[in-house]
Amino acid sequence: MSEQPLNPAPAGSPDAPPTDETPTGPARTGSTAADALADATAEETTTADEAAALRAASFERARRLRMEPRFPGGPAADPAGSHHERRIRSFQPRRSRVTTGQQESLERLWPKWGLDIDGRRVLDPAELFDGLPVVLEIGFGMGEATAQMAADDPGTGILAVDVHTPGQGNLLGLADKAGSTNVRVANGDAVILLREMLAPESLDGLRVFFPDPWPKARHHKRRLIQPDFLDLVAPVLKPGAIVHCATDWEPYAEQMLAVLTAHPRFENTAADGGYAPRPAFRPLTRFEGQGLDKGHVVHDLLFARV
Repeated sequence: MSEQPLNPAPAGSPDAPPTDETPTGPARTGSTAADALADATAEETTTADEAAALRAASFERARRLRMEPRFPGGPAADPAGSHHERRIRSFQPRRSRVTTGQQESLERLWPKWGLDIDGRRVLDPAELFDGLPVVLEIGFGMGEATAQMAADDPGTGILAVDVHTPGQGNLLGLADKAGSTNVRVANGDAVILLREMLAPESLDGLRVFFPDPWPKARHHKRRLIQPDFLDLVAPVLKPGAIVHCATDWEPYAEQMLAVLTAHPRFENTAADGGYAPRPAFRPLTRFEGQGLDKGHVVHDLLFARV
């Protein structure tokens, strides 16, 4: 018969041998709760990290898309890149749908008549247009008026600037259809063109027709016609060159008149110092017609560089 220990320890005491019901480590209930909390925390952290990684990847894809040209050999998505300072801009780039005809014009004609405003070279406008006098047009929309002015005046070169890809393709197609060879389409920021890429007294005129009025007061700083802008324009214009602005937004017309009148390098061609009659060479555009139908009053301003 086997010996039994004298005075065996009561079950559950520290000296008692382990049994199926006796815990052999830290309290199991507390350990399970702590482990579950740690697992949940780790899972939440992993999920947050994964979400952050997905957002970063999405942002990077969007950035690459903005940087990539939509058409090989066509206008660049961001021609000046990051080597120029970021500033308040007077335009909002749009990536609207491009029709088949516009795409065909971009692919066929951009290498011949298009250029990117990259800020890395100085252009010779006279060379671009084989010695013709050159007028810079900023913001041409879909290009109908620009194409008509080019066809009506083949002795003047029009350097037309915009960032709207469908409009760029449309203008190229219209000029080609009319047989006009006196249009060049520039893609990018006109301020960089004026500041970095044009020699002094290289332009014979400037046209700004129906720029974005930015009607809200907090957005007025985005309007193109400002004293600082005119400071850039004046040096690249030849003496006597005409700055021609037009708008159907009355408050903006008043601002244009005040800013141009106050600038020492420009002189109003209107005898009364006010607005000028619409010159016959400026076509009545569809946009302008819509404004007139709404009761808007269109104002033209013609100032000479002195």
